[in-house]
Amino acid sequence: MKPARIGIYAFLLMAALFFLAPLYVMVVTSLKTMDEIRLGNLFALPSHVTIEPWRAAWSEVCTGASCDGIRVGFWNSVLIVVPSTVLPILIGALNGYALSFWRPRGAGLLFAVLMLGAFIPVQVMIYPLVKILAAVGLFSSLPGIVAIHIVFSMPVMTLLFRNYYASIPQELFKAARIDGGGFWRIFAQLMLPMSTPIVIVAAIMQITGVWNDYILGLVFAGSENLPMTVQLNNVINTTTGERLYNVNMAATILTSMVPLVVYLVSGRWFVRGIAAGAVKG
Repeated sequence: MKPARIGIYAFLLMAALFFLAPLYVMVVTSLKTMDEIRLGNLFALPSHVTIEPWRAAWSEVCTGASCDGIRVGFWNSVLIVVPSTVLPILIGALNGYALSFWRPRGAGLLFAVLMLGAFIPVQVMIYPLVKILAAVGLFSSLPGIVAIHIVFSMPVMTLLFRNYYASIPQELFKAARIDGGGFWRIFAQLMLPMSTPIVIVAAIMQITGVWNDYILGLVFAGSENLPMTVQLNNVINTTTGERLYNVNMAATILTSMVPLVVYLVSGRWFVRGIAAGAVKG
């Protein structure tokens, strides 16, 4: 244990405490009663642990005119996240495969246009997309918000899979071609089975991105399909009645639970996928 190593560990410990402090405050506040919260001991452990704020946040808190809790937003987010993750990954894998091995005419221009789309701010494209979805009858609907997430995810998904497939030896593709494999057969039987690491990376990025989205869900989902983040905003920013800080904290933790679980469960796969070629090219 040299002084330099001790300094590194001390810095990492301070950084961890700095980032974990807000989470600690949220957890202990969500387990306190309002009478105990009013005492002002922000970092103190609860003297009487209660899970009533969690139950109220899930099934009773008002998220606008409705008082059914944020569970409605949870299931709305699930309905949005599942197709908004599966479809972009399939389309991005297909795009990356085509641009890496088959290289159709204009592939370089197509890839450049896709990458350009990754740098255009979302706010710039909201109004044109509203007009387009309204014209085709998809505005304020579940298919509409899913289509929006697919559009905005295409540049990153294509980049991930293209760079991953570019790291695969061309000899494998040529051998499959010699054996009579066509475009779809090589993709389904060779490329997809080899894509597990980068698929996990893409799934983690897409799940957390779509789940944490606020502005797109607010604009395009419609009142019946509002995701959990929008309903959480309605809970916290309510201006009527008593401000229940314990319920607000419980609702916030419940909203962030899915991305936290995804990272905790799949973190090692994320690192493996990155090392396997996600940033090569």
